Amino acid sequence: MTSAVAHADEDVRNGPGSGKTDAGKDSQNGIYAAAQIHYTGAVAQGKSRGNVTSSDVTWAPPPCWYAPYLGAKDFKKKMSKELKDSMSAPGMGGHAGAALSELQRHYEDDYGWTDTPGYKDYNVDKDGKGMFWAAVENPDEPDVLKRSSCNDIPFWVDKGEAPPPQYEQAITSKMLAELAYQRMQLPKTKVSLAPEGTTKVNLPTWAWLDKAVFDDVRAKAAIDVPGFHLEATTTARPKSLSINPGSDDATMIPASGECPIVDGKIGAPYAKGKSKEAPPCGIVYNRSSKGATFPLKASLTWEISWTGTGQDGPVGMPDGTIEVVQDIAVEEVQSVNR
Repeated sequence: MTSAVAHADEDVRNGPGSGKTDAGKDSQNGIYAAAQIHYTGAVAQGKSRGNVTSSDVTWAPPPCWYAPYLGAKDFKKKMSKELKDSMSAPGMGGHAGAALSELQRHYEDDYGWTDTPGYKDYNVDKDGKGMFWAAVENPDEPDVLKRSSCNDIPFWVDKGEAPPPQYEQAITSKMLAELAYQRMQLPKTKVSLAPEGTTKVNLPTWAWLDKAVFDDVRAKAAIDVPGFHLEATTTARPKSLSINPGSDDATMIPASGECPIVDGKIGAPYAKGKSKEAPPCGIVYNRSSKGATFPLKASLTWEISWTGTGQDGPVGMPDGTIEVVQDIAVEEVQSVNR
């Protein structure tokens, strides 16, 4: 038996407020899905993967899934041609030819297997009352075995009905939320510093984030075809800031290097009159960078959740982080002898 695979479009050109679909595209290697995932909101522009790294190293979006493909008449037109072309190819005999013949009987002559009923004339008498579903590969999944693990042939789903239970990888709102997470593009984390760019040895350097950073960020994924609608919105909310000073000879404030959100902000801007105060979030460098710079690394952790079709309230997902490196020069304090 041959399998039919649908591949998501790798060219996802969508930015904040714009939309782009993951759509199937023609190939010489079998069925490709016409079902589309439409992304809107804070999603990556010019590529499918965003800039968020999950804090859970074991977390991964679905490597593949099953989604609505074609109505009965359109499926018959495409599949019958695929079968005819394959069966007439040179050397198509033996086991391969027998498998193609069996597949043809499955869709034309009501020939089925355990948990897989056959169809009479491609179900054309039910056209408009459901759709054939097919497999879709996630182009961002690096493991080819995982990516191709949705290897069942296209199957019929009546309008308004759930896919048969054996298809555990049939698309769900949770999977759409995970795909939106994978494509989410969060604002870069530029930490405000005082002193900015150049500081002094043993002088507290204040660090904070502008309030604008704390807006919720949302990415939405949806499938909308005749008789089938599914959507999910993934939301990211800033949680904490971790700072790595880029030098082993530095003291973090607080000592953990993690500055939590307090009263809706992280850290506090430096102001005149605070020179003798310890910053709520900051660094004290204990040695100079000797004319060079230290790579200060800031990682902002975002709390991720999702809502979607069939889900009453927000559901938590692994936290996400984005990271930015800023160069900071540290100079010796010049003493004056009198």
